[in-house]
Formats: sequence, structure tokens, C-alpha cells
Amino acid sequence: MRPYRARIALALVFLVLAAVATLLFPVALRSLIDGGLAPSGRGAQVLALREHFLALFGVAVALGVFSAARFYLVSWLGERITADLRNAVYAHILRQSPAFFESTQTGEVLSRLTTDTTLVQTVVGSSLSMGLRNAVMGLGALAVLAWTHPYVMTLVLMVVLLVVLPATWFGRRVRRLSRASQDRVADSSAIAAEVLNAIPVVQSYTAEQRESARFDRSTDDAFQTAVRRSRARSMLVAFIIIANAALVLWGLFQGTQAVLAGKLSAGQLGQAALYVAIFAGAVAVLGEVYGDLLRAAGATERLMELLASQSPVASPSAPVRLPATERGLSIQFENVNFHYPSRPTQAALQDFSLELRPGETVALVGASGAGKTTVFQLLQRFYDIDATDALVPGCIRVEGTDIRHLALQDLRGKIGTVPQDAVIFSSSARDNIRYGRPDATDDEVVAAARDAFAHDFLQALPQGYDTFLGERGVRLSGGQRQRIAIARAMLKNPPLLLLDEATSALDAESERVVQAALDSAMRSHAGQRTTLVIAHRLATVQNADRIVVMEHGRIVEQGRHADLLARNGVYARLAALQFAV
Repeated sequence: MRPYRARIALALVFLVLAAVATLLFPVALRSLIDGGLAPSGRGAQVLALREHFLALFGVAVALGVFSAARFYLVSWLGERITADLRNAVYAHILRQSPAFFESTQTGEVLSRLTTDTTLVQTVVGSSLSMGLRNAVMGLGALAVLAWTHPYVMTLVLMVVLLVVLPATWFGRRVRRLSRASQDRVADSSAIAAEVLNAIPVVQSYTAEQRESARFDRSTDDAFQTAVRRSRARSMLVAFIIIANAALVLWGLFQGTQAVLAGKLSAGQLGQAALYVAIFAGAVAVLGEVYGDLLRAAGATERLMELLASQSPVASPSAPVRLPATERGLSIQFENVNFHYPSRPTQAALQDFSLELRPGETVALVGASGAGKTTVFQLLQRFYDIDATDALVPGCIRVEGTDIRHLALQDLRGKIGTVPQDAVIFSSSARDNIRYGRPDATDDEVVAAARDAFAHDFLQALPQGYDTFLGERGVRLSGGQRQRIAIARAMLKNPPLLLLDEATSALDAESERVVQAALDSAMRSHAGQRTTLVIAHRLATVQNADRIVVMEHGRIVEQGRHADLLARNGVYARLAALQFAV
């Protein structure tokens, strides 16, 4: 809210003016009763009534204008602050390391971005304004009562305490239940997001009914929690309404007794009754607003939890810049040990040491779980390596600099990645390729597509490069998605290229084309790019400068294809299994 102090101050001015206009109504009514209806000549009485009604209308006009201005400013603030909050949470989530998503479901994050921020918007854009306005009116009415009837004001305050204390106790319970309700809604969102992203698998296993039942159970849990919250809040509302009705009736009773005793005029009674009604109405609205605030407090806690989460991986305060180079990057892994946060007892890498010379193409091979993908993730600093014995500190160096001393933007800006499961965004083919370098020209996009053997099939699409590819590229085959991912990396033209096995899930024809695209990526800018390849199919990396064989997070062999075969070790056994088929 801090950037909008001027608008908030202006909204508060109009809020106070609207409250003051409301508080002037009883005064105008008193003048009407005591002055306009006082015994006098017929003509004078008509003129007096006209003046008093014009005064009442003037108050009404002022109230309407000030209320409209307040409503617009507060609504604008609610929309703007909610948008800023969503942007802040989303930007913060994008900077979290993958360790965050090991324990947090995407559906829950989406629920916090949408449902929780909507609740905050309701409070900032409506409930908070109503609460402040009624607080001003209630205090104003109380001040007038204190001035005109101190004894009545004292009794009113005592009644208010009898209302506020139980309301506070109810409020704590409503807040707890509101937080629980939001958590249950987030659980439902997480289930829906997970299942909708796996619709083909769900349908192929005819699990639609099972998943519907699971979602039903989750929504029913949310419903039951919401019912408990609504029950507690309804008890709070009923208590406040009954207490306020008693307050109004008691005020009227005291007023009538004063009129009968000759201590008040009829106009003063009307004024006092209206002020008591205004005060009681303000307390009632504040009770409703209190319930909204409590519900939003639960949502805000969830949002603040996200904003308070700190990624264990962050850029240093004084980063070292990588030197500009026209050759590939040099990479050194030195005594690296690593455990994933979700698997602290199982080592992913153990005493891992490897050096990549500038412009070299190195292939990592080994069984699943050997640690190949972990090497890629650590090199991009998605995780930091484990702290080791100070006598033999582990580190990863790029161009001789520990990557923990580099800005993440600088490090990752020098790396291009082609993952095993190609990621396609819900946009055009041109935009998907240009994701690698947003400022690239159309000619550069086409050149990258040609190098990745994607140009021909992209041209054949209904709108060519501007064809919308659908969510996750559902309109493309697996091989086509991979070629777009390769084109994206080639357009970026990084000095370090990471190729996760991109052909393992493809048919023979698609594999042939994608492998040609990968070979093109590895050959282009020879000497100006260091390439690290994960290979499950050994035939795809026979021509690599060096093949590194991994087992259980360790390097067990390395060398060229022919040399490794001659050793008759792990690589030779893997090759015998694959080439025999």
C-alpha cells in the first residue's frame, strides 16, 4: 500500500467527509422538527420547512458525492494492490529453487495466487473502507452523545464492551477456521491441477470416476470446514445484531423518558435516537467487516508464507562477472557431493570430479539414477552442492570462478538446455523458438529452425511459424516438440550447451531427425561451444570427444568410445546390451 499513499490519503479525506455528512443528518432533522414545525404563521412555517428540507437535500447531495469519490478511490486501490500482490507473489515463486516445488504443489500455489488474493481484494477494495467509514461515524455519534448526554454515552460504552469482548472470542475461532477453509480449497486446486495435466493417463486407465470421487472428497472436506466457519461467523453476526437492537431500543426508551420528564424536546429525541441508531449500525457493520477481515487474515497468512520463503539458491551481493569469450566455457567439478533435500540419506553425487575443456563435447552415460541429470541441475545452480570437509572443499567452477560467486542471471545466460521432455508454451511456434532470445529477428528464428530441422514442418502448419501450438504443444508430435526445443537453444547460441537425452522416447524415424538436429547443434560453432550430453542410447554419442560413465553418483570410467570398449568394463557391458539388440 505504501506506493499509493497519496490516493489512500485522498480516499480517507472523502471517507471522513462522507461520515461527517451522515452525522449532519440528525442535526438537520432536529432543526426540521424543532424549527420547521414550531407554532408560527402559515407562511413563515412553509418558508422554514422549505429551508430545512433544502438543507437536508444539501446534506444528501454532499453524502452522495463524497461516497462516490470514496468508492471509486477505494475500489481502484483494491484492484491495484491486489494486482501488485499477485505480481509480487508470482515473481517471488519464479525465483524459488526446485527444492521449493519438491514440497509445494503447483495447484496450491495457484490457489494462493487466485482465491487468496481475491479475498484480500474484497477487504482492501470494500470491507476495509466500510469499516473505516463506520468507525468514523460510530465515534462521531458517540462524541455527540457524550456532548449532549454524557450519562447515556457512558451506558452506551458499557453495552459496547459487552458486545466487543464476546465478538473478539468468536473472531479468533472464525480466523482459525478461515485459514483451514482456505487450506482445504487449495488441496482441491492441487488435485485438479495434477489430474488435468495428466488427462491422457487418467483416461487410459479409465480412472475418471476414481479421480472424480477423490476430488469430491476433497471438496467435501472444504465444504465441511466452510460450514464450521460459517456457523461460527453466523453466531457472531446474530450476537452483534441482537446486542445492537437492544442498544437502539434502550436508547429510545431513555429518550422517551427524558421527553416525558421535560428534559428533551421532540427534535432532541429524534436527534439522539438517530445518533444511537447510527452508532448501533456502525457497530453492526464493523462486526461484519471484522468477519471479512478475519477471513482475509487467513488468506494473507498463506500469501505471506509464500513471500517469506527464501530460496536457498540466490545471487551473491557482489557477484563476479564471467569474462566475455569467443570460445566455449571451461567447467570444473571438484570433489562435489550432493543430496537432494527430499532425500537427505541418499547421495546423488559422491566425490564427483570432472573437467570440461573449452569447445569439448562430453557425454554422460550410465543407468537411470546414476546422477547424470543431477550434474545438469548443479551446473545451472538449481541446487547448491553439499558443504564438505574444509580440508577438501567441493565446488563447481566456470572459467575458474566458483559458480556461487556468479549472478544467477549471468551464469544461466551462458547456458542453453534441451531437456528430455521438451517444454512448449501456449503460444505460436515463432514465440516458442524466440523464447531462447526474445530480441531475435524473424530471419534468425528461421535460421535456428533450419539448423534444428524444424523449418519444413513449421512451414507446413496452417499459419506457418505463427500457428498456435496449444497447451504444452499438444498439436505437435514428440519429435516436433524436441526440434523446437533444439531450435530455441540454438537461437540462444550459448557458450555452454546441455543436451539431456532428447531421443529416448521417440520412434525410429523421429529419432533419426532429432538426432540429426542434435548433431547439428553440437557441430555448429565448433570450438566456440562446450557441449555436455546425457545419453541413454550409446549410439548417439559414439563420436563425442569424451564419454564419462557414471554409477551411483560416481565416475567409474571415461574415454573415447573405442577405448572404453577395449577396457571391457561398465561401458562395454552397456554397449553389448544395446548394440546386441
